[in-house]
Amino acid sequence: MGHDHNHTNEGHHSSSAGKLRTVSIVNLLGFVLELIGGLLFGSITLLSDAFHMFFDATAYILAYTSAHFAENFEADRTWNFGLHRLETFSAFLNGTLLIPMAGYILWESYHRFLNPSSIGTIPTLAIGGAGLLINVVSALFLHGERMSLNEKGAFYHLMGDAAGSIAVIISVTTIHFTGLQVVDPIAAVAVATLIFWSAVRVIRGSTSILLQKSPIDSDALKKDIESLPNVYEVRDLRVWRLCSEITIGSAHVCDSSTALEESSETRRAVRELMRRRGIDHATIEMEEKVEGSCHHEVAH
Repeated sequence: MGHDHNHTNEGHHSSSAGKLRTVSIVNLLGFVLELIGGLLFGSITLLSDAFHMFFDATAYILAYTSAHFAENFEADRTWNFGLHRLETFSAFLNGTLLIPMAGYILWESYHRFLNPSSIGTIPTLAIGGAGLLINVVSALFLHGERMSLNEKGAFYHLMGDAAGSIAVIISVTTIHFTGLQVVDPIAAVAVATLIFWSAVRVIRGSTSILLQKSPIDSDALKKDIESLPNVYEVRDLRVWRLCSEITIGSAHVCDSSTALEESSETRRAVRELMRRRGIDHATIEMEEKVEGSCHHEVAH
């Protein structure tokens, strides 16, 4: 059997943890600011956005913690891949935490719709603008060509928070010029909808990893491997992800090579093809073709 490892992601993991730590601190400060403003000036939209930021901040802290342990916990004979799966679990937990938060905002919006109250326009606008600035800067800080699952989850949270801050600004401005207090709970419902959308995306991405869904088209990969010289057949091809940064694959390759050197070259070609398809850790078992059928090759 042949094994191939790609450790080029270690630097990215370190960068990811540092970014998540910074975003966590900034958003905790934003939560405190919006919570105080929502309580003092009576905006349910601002309060809902504050709770959104709070849950997001706790999500970032959880994401940072899992990334930190994944980086610093070395793999051994008991923990084959260290604690990298923590990233996926924390992302799933973050997504599930968003759903009850959306439900709470909808419940509060319903009560505010029945019992509207006045809102302090200028201070609420100032706090909403500050929240928007925090979210946009944090999102730009996180965004990159290659983001981990936790970073993607945090990015979606931030986009939802930014939309929530925009909803605060629009609702308060509309109420100020029209006097329609009902705009506040309506805007809060819009924020809750965005939160739910974020939750679905994060849960779907993390669940696909936890349930070991193939991240690539395995049938297409099988055909490409079988098109290589001296490859007679590919069986038991499996591709799954340990976390968003580590993809694992295994395959039984039936080899029609007539010499050991040719067989070794076939294995290298299969391994390189799998690497180009994003598979970081490949286990390839070669089987020798004998009289039109394959059997496990012991000599290679």
